[in-house]
Amino acid sequence: MTRFFRFLMLLGAFLPLHATSQELSIALSAPITSLDPHFHNLSPNNGMSKHFFDPLVKQDQQQNQKPGLAESWRALDATTWEFKLRKGVKFHDGSDFTADDVIATFKRVPNVPNSPSSLGIYTRPIKEATAIDKYTLRLKTDRPYPLLPNDLSGIQILPKKVAETAKTEDFNSGKAMIGTGPYKFVEYLSGDRVVMAANDKYWGPKPAFPKVRFRMIANSAARVAALLAGDVQMIEGVPTADIEKLKKDARVTVASAVSNRIIYLHMDQLRDKHSPFVTDLTGKPLEANPLRDARVRKAISKMIDRDAIVSRVMEDQAQAAGQLLPEFFFGTSKRLKPEKYDPEGAKKLLAEAGYPNGFGITLHTPNNRYINDERVAQAVAQFLTRGGIPTKVDAMPSAVFFSRGTKLEFSLLLAGWGAETGENSSPLRSLLATFDAAAGMGTSNRGRFSDAGVDALLGTALTTIDDTRRGLMLAAATEKAIGELQGLIPLHYEVSSWAMRKGLSYKARADQYTFAFEVSPAK
Repeated sequence: MTRFFRFLMLLGAFLPLHATSQELSIALSAPITSLDPHFHNLSPNNGMSKHFFDPLVKQDQQQNQKPGLAESWRALDATTWEFKLRKGVKFHDGSDFTADDVIATFKRVPNVPNSPSSLGIYTRPIKEATAIDKYTLRLKTDRPYPLLPNDLSGIQILPKKVAETAKTEDFNSGKAMIGTGPYKFVEYLSGDRVVMAANDKYWGPKPAFPKVRFRMIANSAARVAALLAGDVQMIEGVPTADIEKLKKDARVTVASAVSNRIIYLHMDQLRDKHSPFVTDLTGKPLEANPLRDARVRKAISKMIDRDAIVSRVMEDQAQAAGQLLPEFFFGTSKRLKPEKYDPEGAKKLLAEAGYPNGFGITLHTPNNRYINDERVAQAVAQFLTRGGIPTKVDAMPSAVFFSRGTKLEFSLLLAGWGAETGENSSPLRSLLATFDAAAGMGTSNRGRFSDAGVDALLGTALTTIDDTRRGLMLAAATEKAIGELQGLIPLHYEVSSWAMRKGLSYKARADQYTFAFEVSPAK
């Protein structure tokens, strides 16, 4: 135990728990970049938006579907879905929720200006939306689309008047923060806090705390210090180094679960020449782009000792990954296993590809978004350097990282993805499908991997009604994209942990979301 940690424990023993039955304070590990629920398909934003807004379909802690603003749904035929909407629901301004609000929301989602990663991927299949009456909605797709209820769990519903007129800045100012969710907007200060008050007229279970204050504390040590000092009553993203210590603290409870988040490497596969951060061994720009060669990508994967990263960097709070989601999620492959550490095999592949002496590269990474993200990047860089690819690391705040990554400024980047839909088509569509803004495919494919065979398998899977066949095709698409072509390099799945003061209870979620409305007094 470090002196600093022992000091914090002693300090916390003499300080009162600042939370009362009236207010709950929670520390977030990553900043919210916008309160617009349709601006950026980013987990911190998505999780925050669900406090103020509701989707038609909700998910439980294991991402199983349950009713939201839709009480029920059914497929009328291969291309028609009918949703029965919940009656008596009020928006925060007192207006009634109806089918017209849903239709207006769906029109807005793919058209939000300057979106770094659009949620349009979830509404693109809808070709026609019709209000049969105020509480019956029919959605037509141009082809069979069995995943529509899964997709709609990621779309938060707005009032029609807001959906048709509001800009992203109107949400950030609070002007457009009118939803049906369990909390109402009070305050947002970018990079610092979000404050909310309970919605007394919420249609679902009433939240336990009338007021909630989310604080954005990206520094892990500072989050733990705030918890032990009583400045906050709950934290997400518990530092891996502190989990065992906190479990032994009688005043703290820890909840953990394997998550749906894959940490991976994307590589520039768009440019034939002059990838921006690829050099020769003297540091001069390299004309050819070696990352276009699948043998080079496979070599990079073989250079990385995932077990060492899991044990030493993640302190066993992760699982080595060989595909996009852990095997227990729908549509995953039973064949893909984590790539074995094989530096000799990597050298052979590099030589076959025409790079027997390697080349230089820079790995770009966020430093405040994922668990130990910069440390993981440094470990990857060390493995690549040992394997013959001298690697520099350039770490930056997530807001800068995602903006630059979306502009395709990097050659090699470390990022993560959580499957909002709770199944394998989500990362396939976003990370490995050929980029097509109009179709909403490949929206976060920042390496621009593209393969017609993968696209065909994915496209067929998305229109296959039979669950078993669809699962097999999603698995086959993953095997081709990763196992054969190394479209991206999986590193590990995060194990997510929350810590809270005694007296509070929270069920760990596979989607990593921190929901104030699911925090309750411990029984």
